[in-house]
Amino acid sequence: MKNARTRQERVSEAAEQAAHRNTRDRVARSILDHGPSTAGDLAERLSLTQAAVRRHLDALVAAGLVEPREQRVYGHRGRGRPAKVFALTDSGRSAFYQAYDKLAADAMKFIADQAGGGEAGAEAVASFARARLEAQVERYRAAVAEARAEEGRTPAEALAEALSADGYAAGVRRVPSGAGASGPVGEQLCQHHCPVAHIAEQFPQFCEAETEVFSKVLDTHVQRLATIAHGDGVCTTYVPGPAGAPQPNDRSTTPSGRNPA
Repeated sequence: MKNARTRQERVSEAAEQAAHRNTRDRVARSILDHGPSTAGDLAERLSLTQAAVRRHLDALVAAGLVEPREQRVYGHRGRGRPAKVFALTDSGRSAFYQAYDKLAADAMKFIADQAGGGEAGAEAVASFARARLEAQVERYRAAVAEARAEEGRTPAEALAEALSADGYAAGVRRVPSGAGASGPVGEQLCQHHCPVAHIAEQFPQFCEAETEVFSKVLDTHVQRLATIAHGDGVCTTYVPGPAGAPQPNDRSTTPSGRNPA
């Protein structure tokens, strides 16, 4: 009986450890999908207590898979210290990308092959990329419409806030769109995180579909200047100034720099 109880205890302990690993993986995966997150964000998304989330975060930090950072704040910063967010390290991302990205890349290749390859295959992947973003379009459009109806925020800033809520860690900086100091001011929409960067390396249709969505939501032509998928540190999209401003494909008015830090 003593040996039987010992075996049962070992089975119970193994099951408990597996459950812990599964929850820890869910915490890390949530950070991968949504970008840098606070313990409160993770607790809400995963229906866990903050105490439980912090235990798993401590383990992930100790393993070198996650690192704490000061939360990036765009716009007005309130009183008090910024909340601490947790982001995946390069090692943490690699652990997911080795399996997750291969599965996603295989799925995209299957879609392209089923459509006959070539231009038809590329268009099939593009259709998938557009459909993936379709659910967010109306929400982003509503955020932009709200900004247009009030003062203090530009449509690009409202879009950046909505993107940040989806884990893209986005912000806006204003840049001259004209050669003269009095020329109209354009904006650069910067995304510091991209959940599909490794897939977009092989299938640029994902970046193209996102750019199309930005144009549709902002109701203006925009231009991609840099992408994480192509090796840049930040995805950067140029949004022109008021109507009549020079377009960014004019070399005399294109904002300088590919990758604002």
